[in-house]
Amino acid sequence: MSRPALLLLALLSWTLGVVAASGWIEQSPRDEIRPAFSRNGDALVITHDAREGLDGWYQQKFGVVGGDFMKFSATRKTTGVENPRHSGLVRIVWSDATGKAVPAATPGASAEPEHPIDGLIDAQGISLITGVYQVPPKATQATIELHLQHAPKGRIEWRHITFEKSTAPASRKVRLATVQYIPTGKSPRQNCEEYAPMIAEAAKQKADLIVLGETVPYVRTKLSPAECAEPIPGPTTEYFGSQAKLNGIHIAVSLYEREGHLVYNTAVLLSSEGKLLGKYRKVCLPHGEVEKGVAPGADYPVFDTKFGKVGLMICYDGFYPEVARALTANGAEVIAWPVWGCDPLLARARACENRVYVVSSTFTDPKSDWMISAVIDRAGKVVAQAKESGSVVVSEADLSKPLVGPYNLGDFHGIVQRHRPGAQK
Repeated sequence: MSRPALLLLALLSWTLGVVAASGWIEQSPRDEIRPAFSRNGDALVITHDAREGLDGWYQQKFGVVGGDFMKFSATRKTTGVENPRHSGLVRIVWSDATGKAVPAATPGASAEPEHPIDGLIDAQGISLITGVYQVPPKATQATIELHLQHAPKGRIEWRHITFEKSTAPASRKVRLATVQYIPTGKSPRQNCEEYAPMIAEAAKQKADLIVLGETVPYVRTKLSPAECAEPIPGPTTEYFGSQAKLNGIHIAVSLYEREGHLVYNTAVLLSSEGKLLGKYRKVCLPHGEVEKGVAPGADYPVFDTKFGKVGLMICYDGFYPEVARALTANGAEVIAWPVWGCDPLLARARACENRVYVVSSTFTDPKSDWMISAVIDRAGKVVAQAKESGSVVVSEADLSKPLVGPYNLGDFHGIVQRHRPGAQK
């Protein structure tokens, strides 16, 4: 190929944002923490020795046009890396033609680096990393960085890397509902059935998800958790599954679950077709439940729905940051929270610090100035609150739009995966 043709190909690659196998530059903050760089066919490889704190990345610059949408995609394979989400990260850094930082479209905010999100990591340590981002108005170039950091004896391979013009992400509007109600306690089954009118009302208001209370079959029955506990799937999930299907709405609710000799406080998520999407076992247990022989959970699952990714937490979990943070790190966009009681300031903190929507449903009387049944947005603002017994409120959210405001450090919903240390389940 002639030199002019090569130059034209390079220009087209720059302009269109298509990532070539060549052109990647090896980088490290300091030579003394520089890892080893190599190639394995078309893979970009970074390897750490046994020392702590090594950090290095491949980078390449691409031309962009302000206002365009760009899609990044790559596959990442890690070996011997304890926390791939923290160590094997991608950054997209916006700048002008001179390499200087540029402002974001949001007034008063800088265009901070983007952090594409991990998909599921398979048994071979392979994950798909993707993200679609709008180019800041004054940006003319984007620097793609493919990292391996803080992974003694770890190895990473980056493949199938693309960065190209895309369309704007489709709007993902979801209507989130909560209810303020405490069951009468006449029987476990009747406690469940008392929610039927409120589920129907939420559906009438075109809600996609409604969050109900904590340990609903148990409330006021005078039974112990062990006496009230049931398998999952079981009678309660079958009943609420039928209500979910009847009304075409997702339902989140908590109950005591029995598995063998163990009893858990478990939240379940049911699809609008009535299927059990999954369950979460309460990790943080107050002494009252421990004294009754309730066992803690240990995992932080997140479930795919028609409208987005939903995580579950229960009551006392909200007093601590770890559960909501782990759910967010695992991809949750909405956290459904059956909660007997908690400090509403902490409810707002869990939403704000993770940039997720939190939907709480409590038995606490709103007049007590304690826990509330509410939809809380990603800025930690209460956007809807149910204040009367039996009342249902609905609030609409658009999950396709990140929250970026003044004096921020970027889209924290993506950053959580990257900056949070420690192993993530």
